[in-house]
Amino acid sequence: MSWFIRKEKGIITPTEMKREAPDGLWYQCPNCKKIMHTREHKLNAYTCVHCNYHEKIGSEAYFGLLFNDNQFTELDADMTSADPLKFTDTKAYPDRVRSTIKKTGLKDAVRTAYGKMNEVDITIACMDFAFIGGSMGSVVGEKIARAIDHSLQTKTPFLMISRSGGARMMEAGFSLMQMAKTSAKLALLSEAGIPYISLLTDPTTGGVTASFAMLGDFNIAEPEALIGFAGPRVIRETIGKDLPKGFQSAEFVLEHGFLDFIVDRKDLKDKVSSLLQMLQ
Repeated sequence: MSWFIRKEKGIITPTEMKREAPDGLWYQCPNCKKIMHTREHKLNAYTCVHCNYHEKIGSEAYFGLLFNDNQFTELDADMTSADPLKFTDTKAYPDRVRSTIKKTGLKDAVRTAYGKMNEVDITIACMDFAFIGGSMGSVVGEKIARAIDHSLQTKTPFLMISRSGGARMMEAGFSLMQMAKTSAKLALLSEAGIPYISLLTDPTTGGVTASFAMLGDFNIAEPEALIGFAGPRVIRETIGKDLPKGFQSAEFVLEHGFLDFIVDRKDLKDKVSSLLQMLQ
């Protein structure tokens, strides 16, 4: 076994001959802590091959998973937030928006697009938590409303993928108005008999849960997604009681009748397209 033991001392490998793994080559699951190749993680729909933990992803990843060959046409791609209330906290709202756009490459907390999903023409709106916690402001409400209008005009099913901390406090009442606007647009979609599927991902909370996220013809969720309105601490202090185990998990919400089914992300494209084909 002498080949495992370095007999000579002072051996130095020149810098140009050293081999280092490039950044981002490996992915460590935050749930089970096991390591996998980043490419393997991506091919597995950004879920852990060991424990099936669903990594939080945004619109870019969802569009790539759902649209055939990642081919789609984006709607209202350049719409950005104004500052109707001249809001300032630790920084002015316009400065916060600009810095978030620069950091994330996103214009706001939702992207909308249409294209083909298997054999189905579909319009999809997908929220991005990376943009100010996926908060719902005027742009989010307007882009969702326009995406619904596109579904009405083209008679294509509408899929809403929600991931949000709720209403955007920097827009106050303007943000809350988006709950009514999106709900009214969905009522028109229902009257036209066009299917609406709402996918709730981790987390879906606040005004988003209280409006469009729970108004689907089918409300579905990813495994173990956090779904609720107020946080557990606020609820506990309000009702003065301990909450049930697993409260606000997708499985708990399904058990109590607020979801139709839970779908693994790896099966999402096929299950949603099959469901829509049955509804045609």
